[in-house]
Amino acid sequence: MAQPKYVTNVDKLTQIPEDERSKLKNITEKFVFRVNDYYLGLIDWDDPHDPIRKLIIPNKGELAEYGRWDASDEDTNYVVPGCQHKYSSTALLIVSEVCGAYCRYCFRKRLFRNDVKEAMSDVEPGLDYISKHPEINNVLLTGGDSLILATSKLRMIVEKLRSIDHVKIIRFGSKLPVFNPMRIYEDEELLELIRQYSTPDKRIYVMAHINHPREITEEAKRGFQALHDAGAIVVNQTPVLKGINDDAKVLAELLDRLSWAGVTPYYFFVNRPVAGNRDFVLTLEEVYRIVEEAKARTSGLGKRVRLSMSHTSGKIEILAIDHGKAYLKYHQSRDNEYGKFMILDCPKEAAWFDDLPGNEQYWQKPQKKTSDVVSVNELSDMPGLIVK
Repeated sequence: MAQPKYVTNVDKLTQIPEDERSKLKNITEKFVFRVNDYYLGLIDWDDPHDPIRKLIIPNKGELAEYGRWDASDEDTNYVVPGCQHKYSSTALLIVSEVCGAYCRYCFRKRLFRNDVKEAMSDVEPGLDYISKHPEINNVLLTGGDSLILATSKLRMIVEKLRSIDHVKIIRFGSKLPVFNPMRIYEDEELLELIRQYSTPDKRIYVMAHINHPREITEEAKRGFQALHDAGAIVVNQTPVLKGINDDAKVLAELLDRLSWAGVTPYYFFVNRPVAGNRDFVLTLEEVYRIVEEAKARTSGLGKRVRLSMSHTSGKIEILAIDHGKAYLKYHQSRDNEYGKFMILDCPKEAAWFDDLPGNEQYWQKPQKKTSDVVSVNELSDMPGLIVK
C-alpha cells in the first residue's frame, strides 16, 4: 500500500461546506492543521458529531478563553535543551516538533507555534546527560511524534542509547500506529531496527495514542502485529475527551479491542487544562464515573488501565470520587512522594487537581532546571487567542 497523502489546507476538505471551511481558517492560522487521506477515510462525514472528525478537524472552541500553554509546567523539567528529567528513572528526549496527526486536544499544542523551540535536531546534549545519570533506566522519545522521524535518524538515536548500559528501556511515543499504520508495517528498516535492539533484557516499547475503537482498523492491527513480531511491546494511553470517547460503552470497547490485539491498556488521562482544549473538558467526577463503568464491562486485562492526571507535581492516580470527596495517590512524583494518599473535597465543577480545595498543601510549583530553555509560560500570547 502506498503511503497516504497529507493535507494541511482545510480548503482541500470538500466534505466540509465552504462557509464552514472559511471559519476554520481562523483557527488554522493559530494552530497547525495536518491530516492524511487514510485517517480522513475513517470519518463519517454525514455525522456532524463523528468522534474521529472531532479528533482531527479544528473547532471554534480552540479560540476560547481557557487554560494555558504548558499546563503541567514541563518547562521546569528541562535539564539540558531537548531533554526532560522529571522522574528519577525516566528521561524524555523531545526529538520532534512534527506529528503525523495534530490532534486538536494535544497537551503540547505549544510545540506547534513558530516562537517555541523545544525539540532539538541535535540530541547530543540529552544523550550526554542521560549517559552521566545511571539512575535513568528508561528513555521516552517524544515530541511531536517520534515515529515521524526518518528511520535513519531513529537508528542513530537508538544506537547511541543502546551504547549506554544503564538504559534498559527505550520508548517511542506515537499516534502513527493508528494514524498511519503503513509507516510501520511497510518500513522493513524500522522493523529491523526494532528486531535488533528490542531484546529480552532491553525492550523497545511503543506508547500508542489510540483514542477511539474505530481507529483500530485492519491496517492498524497489521501494524500492531508487525511491531509484536519485531519484538516491541505496544501499550496505549488516551485522555478521556468530551464528545469523543466520554461514553462507557465506547471506552469498554476500546479496552476490549486493545486487549484482543495484544496492546496493553496503560493510562486513561484526565484532559489537561491546555489552551485551546475547552471543548474536550469533563469534570473529574464525570471522568471517574465513565471509566469505572467502562472497566465494569471488560475483563481483568482491560482493568489494568489507570486513571491519572499528569500534574506538575506528578502522575496523580484517581482511586475514587465519592460523595463529594476525591481519593487520590501519587503514582509518580517529582518529589519522591510515591504512594502518598490524599483525600480532598471535590466540587462538582472540578476538572483538575488544582480545582480541588486544599491541593496546595501537597505540592509546590518547581523552578526551571536550566536557563537555556525558553519558558512557554513567559511567551506572549498569539494574536486573537486569550489564555488565562
